[in-house]
Amino acid sequence: MLTRSTRSVVTFSNDFMIGDSQRELPAGTYEILVEEELLQGISFEAYRRTATYLMVQGRESNAGQTTMQVITQEDLEHAIACDRAFSETTNDSEAALSPQEGTT
Repeated sequence: MLTRSTRSVVTFSNDFMIGDSQRELPAGTYEILVEEELLQGISFEAYRRTATYLMVQGRESNAGQTTMQVITQEDLEHAIACDRAFSETTNDSEAALSPQEGTT
């Protein structure tokens, strides 16, 4: 069976949790690796997703290490939507609050 891998990048503006993991990941840029297999026996080229991974860079004592966390496409989309919603809420709140000028 023929397979292919696709890499992409996603940036989270806020700390986040993804999937069933109880581990909070820091805001930052993360690589996404998607593996797919070619469906055979049909008259056109089509692929089926077999795995999605979030590449997590080690920090502090684990610096230099990378782990591949298995995730689903749905979990990834949910985490991105939550990050976007939190950023919009935070930005709206900050925009509404202007710094007070000193009055003497």
